[in-house]
Amino acid sequence: MYAHVGDRLVVESPSTGVVRRDGEIVGLHHDDGTPPYDVRWSDTGDVTLVFPGPDAHVDHPGETQEPGERRTTRPAHRAPQPVTGAGDIGRRLLTARRRKGLGIEEVARRAGMAPQYVAYLETHTADPGLGSLMRLADALGTTYAELQGGGTDRPPGQGVALATPRLSDLDEEECRALLSTHGVGRLAFTSEHGPCVLPVNYDVTEGDLVFRTAAGSAAAAAADHEVAFEVDHVDDATSQGWSVLVVGRCRAVTDPEAARRLDRAAHSAPWAGGARTSWFAVPTERLTGRRITSAAGS
Repeated sequence: MYAHVGDRLVVESPSTGVVRRDGEIVGLHHDDGTPPYDVRWSDTGDVTLVFPGPDAHVDHPGETQEPGERRTTRPAHRAPQPVTGAGDIGRRLLTARRRKGLGIEEVARRAGMAPQYVAYLETHTADPGLGSLMRLADALGTTYAELQGGGTDRPPGQGVALATPRLSDLDEEECRALLSTHGVGRLAFTSEHGPCVLPVNYDVTEGDLVFRTAAGSAAAAAADHEVAFEVDHVDDATSQGWSVLVVGRCRAVTDPEAARRLDRAAHSAPWAGGARTSWFAVPTERLTGRRITSAAGS
């Protein structure tokens, strides 16, 4: 059996020829187009890893077919386009399995699934569907909501800590890579009313962190103060994360042309909305960061 991405996999009764299920092939795992395939089923929209049996065949769109004729398959000539990259569900499955000390085969046995499918879910972005996810939750001693990422309104970091965490320092290059070009960070400084920490949208330009706010706002009071600017990411699915801290003296951007350049280069408008047209810059005088990973490895 051979297929292209975009072909349809049809599963039918070998005795009656009645179609039982069909779906679009959205990913190949071998250059020659042989199984298995990533299939998005037309009845549910779910993407699953499929090892076609004798009751399945491939339809190639655009080919002519006589009534009652069963299509034959042919080698694929287009480059494969596999669906790769683990999603949140896959990472939660992997973490829950490792916390239980279970292998893929044991989880698959408990859930009544093929080991290849469990491995696929851990390494691909996919939606296994309600029934499959409930069986996996039961096999792993957790809940459907936890595997789906329920509780997103709770403060991050409420998951179980890693059994063997490793806390490591980040070098300057890693810190700058994590800061990237823009995002949301926390501006901390001492105001006339005491310590203040505010979340703001930021951009990075010429090595400086810049943000805009309204004149007279709480964030604008940071001007001419030494500030700490913190950016972080907490991955509840794997109990891992990182944080980067920038320390510098905040200054107002008073040059009109410099402010216009920042307006043009900004990646997004402030999430808080309103007229926030005053720009402030935090030169990077000190840059540090830390990361929590698993000492046990992947």
